[in-house]
Parts: sequence; structure tokens; C-alpha cells
Amino acid sequence: MRTLRGACLLIWSEVALNRIPSIFVSALAGCPRIMFRAAVRISVSGARSLTRARLGCTAPLAQRCYSHGGKQETDEEFDARWVTYFNKSDIDAWELRKGMNTLIGYDLVPEPKILDAALRACRRLDDLASAIRILEAVKDKAGPHKDIYPYLIQELRPTLDELGISTPEDLGIDKL
Repeated sequence: MRTLRGACLLIWSEVALNRIPSIFVSALAGCPRIMFRAAVRISVSGARSLTRARLGCTAPLAQRCYSHGGKQETDEEFDARWVTYFNKSDIDAWELRKGMNTLIGYDLVPEPKILDAALRACRRLDDLASAIRILEAVKDKAGPHKDIYPYLIQELRPTLDELGISTPEDLGIDKL
């Protein structure tokens, strides 16, 4: 009989902790009520200790804010850095695409002098497709501001004519 009561106590505590599905609870109806009270008391104290243990694990970790401190780059330095990057004589197609991907990822529309250097790098690599993609990316980057892209094309027109690069509008790509 002692083993049966011990088993009932174990099973009822498992039920109280929601480890045994409720379908098995009806099979335990033969266990004495005293055992149920003891099982509930044990399971509640066990649940309290689990709750206390979990609270201790939520201590905040040390945080570091990387946006503060350090030297802020001016707009002129930013433009000069990218013009220098695209004016490298040994730039390859992968570096050109990586640079444009990084540049387009920023929250800005590149200045015409940066785009001029990028288009000249495309010409050095004989990569007309990348040049047209750059113009498409800039048009997309300008978004709803309808005056930015025409301004960029106006500023880049001498370079486009010199290098023989057509705009997406000249090629009819914008209508596809």
C-alpha cells in the first residue's frame, strides 16, 4: 500500500506541474485525497523555487553603445573616400559591385562626383551592364523624390556622353 501511495504522490505532483496530460488524471481517481493535498503542496513549493531560479537568470548584461565617441566623418571626407575607392587603377568587377552595394546601402543618394568615379571605373573595366545598373540603382534610391534623379542625370550628362553610356530611359529599360 505504501508503494501505491508513493506512486500516487509522484503522479499527482507531475499532474500539478503539467507534465502529465489530463487524460491520465481520470485514471488516478482511486488515490486518497490526503495524498492529493500533499502532492499539491509539494508541487507548489517546487514551482516557487523554479520561479525564483529563473528570476536570477535575467540579470542585464553589459552593453556597449558604438554610436558614441570616435571621429565623425564630414560629407566632404565621405565623398573623397568613395571617389578614391572608385578611382583605384587596379579595381576589379567584384570590388566595383561591393563598393556600389555598400554605397547604395547607406541612407543617402550618392553625390554626382561619386557616381562619376563609379561610371569611369565601369568604363575602365568595359562593364556597360554595371554602369546601367548603377544608374538604375540611383533612380530607385531617389525614390519618390522626382527631382533628384533628373538632377543627377543633368550633372552626369557630360560624363555619360564622354564614356558612351546610355541611360536606362534612352534604352527603354524603364518601360519594361
